[in-house]
Amino acid sequence: MSQQELFTEAAQTPSETQPKKLVRREAITDDALAHFQEPYAEKISKEDIFYYIYGLLHSEEYRKRYADNLSKQLPRIPRMAQYADFAAFSQAGRDLAALHLNYETVPMYTGITFSGSLKGLTATAQKIIGGKDEDFRVQKMKFAKKDKKDDKTRIVYNGKITVENIPEAVYDYIINGKSAIEWVMERQAVSTDKKSGITNDANDYAIETMHNPRYPLELLLRVITVSLETQKIVRSLPKLDIYQAPTAG
Repeated sequence: MSQQELFTEAAQTPSETQPKKLVRREAITDDALAHFQEPYAEKISKEDIFYYIYGLLHSEEYRKRYADNLSKQLPRIPRMAQYADFAAFSQAGRDLAALHLNYETVPMYTGITFSGSLKGLTATAQKIIGGKDEDFRVQKMKFAKKDKKDDKTRIVYNGKITVENIPEAVYDYIINGKSAIEWVMERQAVSTDKKSGITNDANDYAIETMHNPRYPLELLLRVITVSLETQKIVRSLPKLDIYQAPTAG
């Protein structure tokens, strides 16, 4: 069967006096539900299928097996031969979605240490203790150097704070060709667009929107947690045992 879009958004036609409303519609069709239900005696839901797909798309074995398809067209979503494997992928998808949607509130990774001129900093699961708000202003994070090479276990946050003991495994969680940690380092900075001259200041966002000047550093530590937990879930995914539909005749 053809692949269905995961997300759709439709709007009611508003009257001239009514504000426009968005209507939530299920993106998994009844036909798709019947297709995925076919191999199993156990009842499954459209939500189960949604999270099954999200979990499956994180499988390293799946990505390797369907690499050609993934680079040229919409992903092929096979069915698992055993319900237990379907359920495992679906639960993994739920757990991954919870991590990836709530990356700003997951517990911070507390296995790091702080060094630098600012003394007395401590990272708890939900906040950084110590220092003054102005101590957490960031310009551009960078890796510390060791033997003239990047030491990815240490990130220089600013002139006062260096984060140490970062697990190298965090760099295995890749998003669009770059680790999630490096995306944070790139985006939580002060940068000026050469063409427009517009300055994007992560500190402004931290203070004005998040009401937390420590937000860039805390986000870095939360994304360490997201990266490690994502890899843990991915490593636990079952092997692909694909259902082969019986041939007619």
